[in-house]
Amino acid sequence: MILSIESSCDDSSIALTDINSAALVYHIKISQDKEHSNYGGVVPEIASRLHCQRLPQILQRLKTFLDDDLSPIKAVAVTTRPGLSVTLIEGLMMAKALCLSLQVPLICINHLKGHIYSLFIKTLAQNCSTHRDCLESCLNATLPLGVLLVSGGHTQILLMRGANDISILAQSLDDSFGESFDKVAKYLGLGYPGGPKVESYAKDFSLTYPQTPPHSFPVPLLHNQELAFSFSGLKNAVRLAIQAFPKPLHSKDIGSICAGFQKSACEHIVRKLKCFFQMREAQDLRYFAIVGGASANLYLRSQVESLCKMYDKQLLTSGLEFCSDNAAMIGIAAIEHYKRGDFTPLDEANISPRSLESDFSSIP
Repeated sequence: MILSIESSCDDSSIALTDINSAALVYHIKISQDKEHSNYGGVVPEIASRLHCQRLPQILQRLKTFLDDDLSPIKAVAVTTRPGLSVTLIEGLMMAKALCLSLQVPLICINHLKGHIYSLFIKTLAQNCSTHRDCLESCLNATLPLGVLLVSGGHTQILLMRGANDISILAQSLDDSFGESFDKVAKYLGLGYPGGPKVESYAKDFSLTYPQTPPHSFPVPLLHNQELAFSFSGLKNAVRLAIQAFPKPLHSKDIGSICAGFQKSACEHIVRKLKCFFQMREAQDLRYFAIVGGASANLYLRSQVESLCKMYDKQLLTSGLEFCSDNAAMIGIAAIEHYKRGDFTPLDEANISPRSLESDFSSIP
């Protein structure tokens, strides 16, 4: 089995993944939402301190699960990029210590790639628990694969041709989709994490006032054909609208703002995906996926699903419990590395707040 560790931001997580079947054997994650809620976002120093406390605690729970017999562990995988440096280092130090004590190799993983592999966690657990090479079969059946990655720090369109062949076709020029939700929630005093709160207010507004259009916001890059995303202007438009509303804001006002913002943000995503689906690289795709923490937004999923039907693509999504950062996706992403013998010497393993150039391929 592979023991995997995730600490790129504010989720402390450890998992065990079967190497042959890629089935998830054990998974535990502790969120830090409560500790950061008063600040409207993640405080890196607090996140680092909590990882330092919690990673050993959940490792002990994993040891109990294995009856203190760690001999089945053949490698340790850890997120080393991208993410917050002060939190990534907590996971890497634990991974190095485990590799030394167990005398097993280290596998360094880009957690953006892990998000793509999160698509297969439930499928493999349900269908492949006793078969070898199920991950390779699942992966080959979906390739080439178009991917929309939306998270707190990234908004990207990716093209995956193989396990080690992933290209970035588009990304945000400024803020990310998920970050903009958190910022809007902060402007409204809704707390952190903001994404679920904004989505909830938007949904309640639509159900309570079905005949009332939400507050109107501009769609970013509406007349720009560049394949790129931008959310800073929309975020600022929301801030100005909140300032203009009579105070105090009533629940209906908050719902209207949330629904209008979500509508414009998702329309921006859909318009850019239309541009992607019309590109040469997208013509042969049978499958398109949404991954990342913000992919849990059900309104976004419904909008992209409708678009996929229009272009005859089948939409793939992760289970909601595996959308945010987690060690299960790191473990499954590490399997191909293990089979290739793609290990990192302990004295060469380092963390990086950004992806490395070698992590992604270029479009020919």
